[in-house]
Amino acid sequence: MELAKSFEPAAIEGRWYPTWEENGYFAAGLDTSKPADQSFCILLPPPNVTGTLHMGHGFNQTIMDALTRYYRMKGHNTLWQPGTDHAGIATQIVVERQLDAQGISRHDLGREKFLEKVWEWKEYSGGTITRQMRRLGTSPDWKRERFTMDAGLNKIVTESFVRLYKEGLIYRGKRLVNWDPKLHTAVSDLEVVQEEEDGFMWHIRYPLADGSATLTVATTRPETMLGDTAVMVHPEDERYKHLIGKLVKLPLTDREIPVIADAYVDMEFGTGVVKVTPAHDFNDYAVGQRHNLPLISILTLDGKINDHAPEKYRGLDRFDARKAVVADLEALGILEKTDKHKLKVPRGDRTGVVIEPMLTDQWFVAMSKPGEDGKSITEKALDVVQSGEIKFYPENWVNTYNQWLNNIQDWCISRQLWWGHQIPAWYGVNGEVFVAHNEEEARAQADAAGYAGQLTRDADVLDTWYSSALWPFSTLDWTPEYPAKSNPALDLYLPSSVLVTGFDIIFFWVARMVMMTKHITGKIPFKHVYVHGLIRDGEGQKMSKSKGNVLDPIDLIDGIGIEDLVKKRTFGLMNPKQAAQIEKKTRKEFPDGIPAFGTDALRFTFASLASPGRDIKFDLNRCEGYRNFCNKLWNATRFVLMNVEGHDLALEHSQAADGSCPATPGAAPLQFSFADRWIVSQLQRLEQEVAQYFTDYRFDLLAQAIYRFVWDEFCDWYVELAKVQINGSDDALARGARRTLVRVLETILRLAHPLLPFITEELWQTVAPIAGRKTHPSIMLAPYPEANPARIDPESEAKVERLKALISACRNLRGEMTISPSVKAPLVVAGDAAELAPHLPYLAALARLSEITVVDDLPADSLAPVAVAGETRLMLQVEIDVAAEKERLAKEIARLEGEISRASAKLGNESFVARAPAAVVEQEKKRLADFSATLEQLKPQLAKLGG
Repeated sequence: MELAKSFEPAAIEGRWYPTWEENGYFAAGLDTSKPADQSFCILLPPPNVTGTLHMGHGFNQTIMDALTRYYRMKGHNTLWQPGTDHAGIATQIVVERQLDAQGISRHDLGREKFLEKVWEWKEYSGGTITRQMRRLGTSPDWKRERFTMDAGLNKIVTESFVRLYKEGLIYRGKRLVNWDPKLHTAVSDLEVVQEEEDGFMWHIRYPLADGSATLTVATTRPETMLGDTAVMVHPEDERYKHLIGKLVKLPLTDREIPVIADAYVDMEFGTGVVKVTPAHDFNDYAVGQRHNLPLISILTLDGKINDHAPEKYRGLDRFDARKAVVADLEALGILEKTDKHKLKVPRGDRTGVVIEPMLTDQWFVAMSKPGEDGKSITEKALDVVQSGEIKFYPENWVNTYNQWLNNIQDWCISRQLWWGHQIPAWYGVNGEVFVAHNEEEARAQADAAGYAGQLTRDADVLDTWYSSALWPFSTLDWTPEYPAKSNPALDLYLPSSVLVTGFDIIFFWVARMVMMTKHITGKIPFKHVYVHGLIRDGEGQKMSKSKGNVLDPIDLIDGIGIEDLVKKRTFGLMNPKQAAQIEKKTRKEFPDGIPAFGTDALRFTFASLASPGRDIKFDLNRCEGYRNFCNKLWNATRFVLMNVEGHDLALEHSQAADGSCPATPGAAPLQFSFADRWIVSQLQRLEQEVAQYFTDYRFDLLAQAIYRFVWDEFCDWYVELAKVQINGSDDALARGARRTLVRVLETILRLAHPLLPFITEELWQTVAPIAGRKTHPSIMLAPYPEANPARIDPESEAKVERLKALISACRNLRGEMTISPSVKAPLVVAGDAAELAPHLPYLAALARLSEITVVDDLPADSLAPVAVAGETRLMLQVEIDVAAEKERLAKEIARLEGEISRASAKLGNESFVARAPAAVVEQEKKRLADFSATLEQLKPQLAKLGG
């Protein structure tokens, strides 16, 4: 296989991914003979079936794929379980909009016909995100792909609901929930966006029923006062203690409501008096439960005032009612004042309308009720983390997990939609409830209960997060008979190894998977939870269409022209001014569009950004840098191939554990230099680091380590050192260099494969046969490199570090004396001749020296500058322009003295030392030490020149 002259990622990606998938390389391992600790499983957080890949997906999936490829190469049974989520609200909205464009509503079609339309849409657009995942090089077992609405998962959803209902852990009740008045459904907290907006705080006087005084309350939602059932004060507030238990007249109504005392009130905020509307505020609802207050709902499900309010307001939209209420309060003279006020407004993320806390009949999972074993599902979820059975990485996210579970409310699992898992409950005409697997079973229950009337199925569906909570075992085809009846995948992969997720869904998904999996199967869903930050733009801003800062990972892979990028970013924006601003910003930021970086460069960028923290700033310059890294690796491979192909690499020599190659009878001699042993030693250290970074989920350090070794150690140093041996007269050393070059390169490719799948496969197919290591059809099936401590060679490492210092000293001298790179110069070295001897061939070649003379000491009368490398002193034997050199040294000394003065002043400033971060102070100390050391070298040189 001939290697192309340049790295063209598109051609490589288009060739290799189909090859991997068609040959079944992603298939789950089901070898039950392997030890339990050799099973690795990871679950894909199921993306929206009708969605598209965004930067968060790209980042998350790069990490998951790197782990999967790593453990696959380590020989583990490996499963990356893919699948998509039916995304109840999002998908239904898309299809309803399509129908709206035709002048049709879902109610015109009816439920059955509407669901047919949704399934048609799912089939049409459902594969978009999985096609994009393939472009990213991900390697899940596509043959095991699941969908949260497929028949198998639907059966498990129903089974779990029936089971939890029978255990008393699922119930139906009237509770306060987030309600979207446009969608006419309850929504989860995750589907509510809290946006800071300009509003008002209205101060209203509530008169005491006996007419003796008034109490002033402040509210941002005056229309809800129509549903007030109390006003409250703090029990220790001396201003109002005497009023507790009295009644006030609720303005605009004919009702009287009590003054109650509750510690929830903040005495320091406002007037210290708070109105209580239990049916329209979550905090008020809790107060109402404590004080047995009536719940008066004054809104219809579409956000209009209902018949529980005074007649004049009935039928008004809630915001029109607000205006009317304020006007009437003002007319009565009891609106004390109106202040401008910044407030958090909850809006539906899909509709943008203000979410209303609404009292409705819903289905709930009881989070704190003890089960048959005496523990609630919440307690079980807390226990498995506290015991260490489930571990979080980084560990601090345990606090977020615990805090939510320790303050948890019952989970509303019903949604007033048509698309989703329909709730398996049937009702009789008088409200009888029969929960069953199917209507036949419900009918049997009804007959047994003596009810012979008609049954009507509950029209609601389950919250999308309910079916997602079952993902760890439903995707593995769990059955109610488990564990007596099982299957190899369930045995091997429950619990899975690690869940890779963002911190924003620890509550909604992670905790719920733990609760449901532990309760239903008795097992934890996963052993580790790796929590990463969220991708933001280079300025730390959240990526959003309205800000025009969204990046599409596919555009970074393929590239996109500026015109197409502008169209993409402004598409669908109704506000022309906003569109113009986004266009201007885009053209300024990307005047030439976005170049094609290729998948590998993007993946390496994602990995390099995966450091602990909440936010990850995506810097496009990193993509550029890692594309250059891919080019560097490509060109280094071409160099190695050109220098080893057709040459004897002495592969017939067997290699001992310590890396030595004993003489093989009849074979050409082979010798490894200290440079060869050094790069192999460094490789072992890299392999140790890489293994640890995979274990610790430190993908940023993993990327850094591979980058540093490939670019700095292998390409910039070892390749240059190897050239000296290859071009030398010693055939044994040349063979050692060639063999080391190709063997180290082949190992690098396997090490980097989990992060850079495409380029490593392409290069490995050419390099591995020459290196004598092509025993697998694909690099992804080859064994992952493991460190051999016996091959770590501190002596050779010390020698190369000394050689680097000598070469760097010579290069600095050449730079100081402005000697052209094309000119070879003679060098005089003062040091131990025997100790320096092995270094001299490399030094001469890499420092561009015509000859090297080793002496006991440098001539005292020479005017040439001297460099120091450890205990060795070096001097180039070239003519010196004394006047120019004196001027140069004088300028440099003056600059250094200025830097020393500034650093000393900073460190002498007690305020700076006390307030500056410790790292900044240490950096300043190091600068001072470095400037001082350099100054001490230059002063004698200037003195020698008569300066």
